Amino acid sequence: QVQLVESGGGLVQPGGSLRLSCTTSGIRFSVYDMAWYRQAPGKQRELVAAVTTGSKTTYVDSVKGRFTISRNNAQNTVYLQMNALNPEDTAVYYCNSEFATVSYWGQGTQVTVSS
Repeated sequence: QVQLVESGGGLVQPGGSLRLSCTTSGIRFSVYDMAWYRQAPGKQRELVAAVTTGSKTTYVDSVKGRFTISRNNAQNTVYLQMNALNPEDTAVYYCNSEFATVSYWGQGTQVTVSS
């Protein structure tokens, strides 16, 4: 059974930081490209950051310089370090794994940035 379990979300003040984790099971983690998406109320889900099997990273422009995606193949886990958070970052954040035509999603973790 494939599972992607996100953790680390919560309420944070503007300017604060959070670190999201996504721990996977049931997949050969090292062969999957991994990504974080987010969906704010009333908006479409958007790709936030991605890391390939070769550790190449990409980011949406709005988070460049503030967010860092990383992976630990030994722990089957992908991380998203989020710094300098602002209210526009408020959303449900989802972990995604992709290999060829196979894609899996986590259940999401809520991130709320508010004073």
